[in-house]
Amino acid sequence: MRPLAGQVVLITGASRGIGAAVARKLATEGAKLALVGLEPGELKQVAEDCGPDAGWWEADVSDTDALRTAVDGVIERYGRIDVVMANAGIAAPGFARSMDPATWERVLEVDLLGVWRTTHLTLPYLLESKGYLLLVSSLAAIVHIPGLSAYNAAKAGVEAMGDTLRPELKHLGVRVGVAHMTFVDTDMVRGADEHPVFGKVRTGMPLASKTYPLEFAVDKFADGIRKRSRTVHVPGWIGAMKVLRWAIPHFIELGSRFSVPKADAAALADVQARGAEASSRPTGAGGLADSEKAAHK
Repeated sequence: MRPLAGQVVLITGASRGIGAAVARKLATEGAKLALVGLEPGELKQVAEDCGPDAGWWEADVSDTDALRTAVDGVIERYGRIDVVMANAGIAAPGFARSMDPATWERVLEVDLLGVWRTTHLTLPYLLESKGYLLLVSSLAAIVHIPGLSAYNAAKAGVEAMGDTLRPELKHLGVRVGVAHMTFVDTDMVRGADEHPVFGKVRTGMPLASKTYPLEFAVDKFADGIRKRSRTVHVPGWIGAMKVLRWAIPHFIELGSRFSVPKADAAALADVQARGAEASSRPTGAGGLADSEKAAHK
């Protein structure tokens, strides 16, 4: 028995990375994939990989009207939505004192408000189908790595949103899950690691230094969607970290007392040397132009 056979699964940030890979995986299980994102060429290819029942819609999750048009198109084609994976997101490393404020706010616009818009526009159809909503948060909601304040704040907000929606919607038949994952081998992570300052910061952190294979994450996501799980942890030890989260900021402060001052000075020097480019190029999908080679974690 294939529990997802015939179900319509809408995924945002579906042009690359985890969104695209999960779509391909669920298509092999008989799901009908509704792919939403940027980079129409990439979206079209993912849809072709997912078979004749898959469709794609170009939309920026920070644009409510464009996202509404995409959701309307999904309903026009399929007549229903059974599963939503609110996955689109970007990242932009930078320390608060030297980071471009517009870039900081753009991360929240895509990663937090984009998830809210996706939820708000698809919820009426999930209520009809008594479906499943999976909000993609991150280990960053629990472990707040220096240099990622916008991403940390956005992903913590997504976790809080999911934890709030779960009891709000349970009695209406809609199940809500929140996914937390650490660094996975995608274009977004590779792009962040190439940063002359923050790549070294990330790889120097004990809880964040390892990069997991994409296939490992995809299997966890697919299993969570099949089971309509309340949480998806990639890897499993993230669940234990939640129990200890009260102590984590203290360990982060202790462990970064030497590295952060050096990185902070290096980041400021990098901005002074390269100008706005050093802190104004987020990596990820769901909110970037094609020319910026949007990827997703």
